[in-house]
Amino acid sequence: MIRAILFDFGQTLVDSANGFRAAERQAQQRLYADFQDIPWENFLADYRRLRQEFHARSDFSRPALWQAVYHLFNREADWRRLGNWETTYWETVQAASSLFPETKAVLAKLAANYRIALITNTQGQKTAGNHRTSQFPELERFFEVIIVAGESGLPPKPDPAPFRLCLEKLRLAAAEAVFVGDDWRIDVGGAAGVGIQPVWLQHHSVRRNWPVVETTVPIITSLDQLLELDQILR
Repeated sequence: MIRAILFDFGQTLVDSANGFRAAERQAQQRLYADFQDIPWENFLADYRRLRQEFHARSDFSRPALWQAVYHLFNREADWRRLGNWETTYWETVQAASSLFPETKAVLAKLAANYRIALITNTQGQKTAGNHRTSQFPELERFFEVIIVAGESGLPPKPDPAPFRLCLEKLRLAAAEAVFVGDDWRIDVGGAAGVGIQPVWLQHHSVRRNWPVVETTVPIITSLDQLLELDQILR
């Protein structure tokens, strides 16, 4: 019997796609100002390769990625400047982030029948003891437990630790929970790895190349579909 629904945050409850795209473009342009002797196409290809490598190991620190770019081309990075760029990066993401239209209504309805929790990876931003959910305080009342993985010694998803910690705090077995997330490796794979039933959200409003995989994992295109959870899990 499902007693709890656990959620990812970014691109699951909140649409930050445009913000991340804008922030990435700005970061690439700022970096490239120090690499004018390198063809833009070559620079961009190496930048994207490094970013993919960082993502593959769940390292979302922007300054660390940018330093790796400088190191690749045998140049010194100014950490103070990278810190300023990081601040601007997250301000850009935040300015262009918004709740999916159905988020609040769906959480309110689900909370009447299920326990609700959140497991989100820190994106490497300076949290000052807070996290990105603070931008939407109206959501926090729905969550019985909020786990911010990737800080304070807790490894990021897809590591099993944040999923197990959430279950421990809820005093539930893995079979009593569903996890809803947008990322195939981090969310779907991470949840399945600890025995939690994943639901893969490919939100219809998000412009994205979703991985093409053969899977029996339920796929939804709107949070509204969770209101018919029994049908989704058949």
